[in-house]
Amino acid sequence: MIVVLKSNVDAARENQLIDWLKNMGLGVHVSVGEYQTVLGLIGDTSKVDTDLISSLDIVESVKRVSETFKCVNRKFHPEDTVVSIGDVKIGGGNFCLIAGPCSVETEEQIISVAKAVKAAGASLMRGGAFKPRTSPYDFQGLKDRGLDLLRIARKETGLPIVTEIMSITDLPLFEDIDVLQVGARNMQNFDLLKELGQTRKPILLKRGLANTLKELLMSAEYIMANGNENVILCERGIRTYSDYLRNTLDLSAVPMLHELSHLPVIVDPSHATGIARMVPPMALAATAAGADGLIIEVHNDPMHALCDGPQSLTPEEYAALVPKILSVREAIR
Repeated sequence: MIVVLKSNVDAARENQLIDWLKNMGLGVHVSVGEYQTVLGLIGDTSKVDTDLISSLDIVESVKRVSETFKCVNRKFHPEDTVVSIGDVKIGGGNFCLIAGPCSVETEEQIISVAKAVKAAGASLMRGGAFKPRTSPYDFQGLKDRGLDLLRIARKETGLPIVTEIMSITDLPLFEDIDVLQVGARNMQNFDLLKELGQTRKPILLKRGLANTLKELLMSAEYIMANGNENVILCERGIRTYSDYLRNTLDLSAVPMLHELSHLPVIVDPSHATGIARMVPPMALAATAAGADGLIIEVHNDPMHALCDGPQSLTPEEYAALVPKILSVREAIR
């Protein structure tokens, strides 16, 4: 249920209404916009007397919400959420470029790539330390050593870290990591999502390989319902009937997610296509579709990469792509 308050409501009366609603056993999510305040009621609202609330002179309107996701719902939070990572902002008109290798391999590799993507315009660096792989025989990442190398690269470049977490038991290792990524395979690892809701750290939540938009939003709901509002949604391609690409990049998800939710939406064209030469056109298309940012894989030596080399751009290719992305971004603003 949503309660929309009139403009310029007395703060004492607003707090009195919120306390009354909370005493009914409801959670109250307060969204303060430029022109109005919206109270999102979470819980069993079946016993709430909508006529009584509507009759209050500080209330503009009362609406029931049929969607099962509440916290992530734009109806509850009409204004765009802006997720801040240090000085970097994502959402609400702020566009962010995230780049780096699929996996951290050596100190020299991660530092050189981090410096290159920063020079090209990236605001955050990605790099996998813990790698979920389809085959148990494939490179699984350097784990805690990989996190140490990411910290060294951060110190060298100033770029905040985006890296994937796979297990609740690893959370202590990620205490000083800037953005925790939940990969496609863990999108519905609900125990992990609930724990991440306790962290208050920015969470980059990737859509699962065969999951609907509603399921993605419900996974984000798990995080937000446990107290963490710093969630970034990521479209990274889904499994369809495509036979020449790794996945199908669902760019229609970008405007639809923006319509349904207030959370920022970024796109990963690297995992979506699996082919380096397909990354630039899809990155430009994602930007044109209104994405709040892009996460792109960049490797200094893709042919010898230990993970996902075929989909990685070289630093030179990335540097050539960024101005085109920014031109598209400027054109649609």
